[in-house]
Amino acid sequence: MVDTVVLYRAPTTAADAEEIGAWLRERLDPAVDVRVRERFLARAADGESRTDLAESFAAARVHSPFERDTGTAMLGVVRYEERVLADPDRGGGVLYDGRALQRALNARLSSSEAPLSTVHVALVDRAMATWGDHDGRWHKRVNVLGQPALVSVPGLYEAPARPEAYYREQGAHAMLSGDAPPREVLESVVDGDFLIDDDPRTTEALKGYVLQAVHYVETGEAFCDTDACRLADSHRQPGVVEAQLREPAFCERHAARYG
Repeated sequence: MVDTVVLYRAPTTAADAEEIGAWLRERLDPAVDVRVRERFLARAADGESRTDLAESFAAARVHSPFERDTGTAMLGVVRYEERVLADPDRGGGVLYDGRALQRALNARLSSSEAPLSTVHVALVDRAMATWGDHDGRWHKRVNVLGQPALVSVPGLYEAPARPEAYYREQGAHAMLSGDAPPREVLESVVDGDFLIDDDPRTTEALKGYVLQAVHYVETGEAFCDTDACRLADSHRQPGVVEAQLREPAFCERHAARYG
């Protein structure tokens, strides 16, 4: 039984952890204590442990979409990861094995808060992926469920596929010019509803992904099969908009629990 949820801020992003926490309190049992804390990575990398955590991040780096092996022990990469842990504004453009990061961060939970009666959900400013054995490639993810659960804010924009029109326009431009158009150009000309970097709807969309993390620990159910439910695992941006930003918020079954 979950009695505490700890939500961690991601201060370099458009996500408002306080608003998400307030939304959770309205949906969970009143006995559940929902707390909002500072950035998880700052707490985990405090003091001498920063180098160890930086090495874990370096080891979790994804090199290629189709290569299972990850990571490097190169000193320059570890130093880069140390700098980004200290100053997250200096990071970006790197994809990590979400499961490897989760294991590294789980080891840094205090023993008093490690039991599953306390669910830790970290909003992170890193792009994450998980390996697909079924097709032999990495897949970007918005969240990685477990303890702690990781919710990637850049993953919200990058992991779900864009509308088909986006890729048609991208291909047409490449045929004419020989290169890909800047993303902001595509975003301005393509009709269709999808989220972009620092989208003002970011906080609202992330609420469902944070709830998924709590729901998974409490019930063992990863996702909902109904597309129009905040607990759905949407693989395309239009599905994210449908599930997270439009009514009804939940399918009939989950509305009985959270609605």
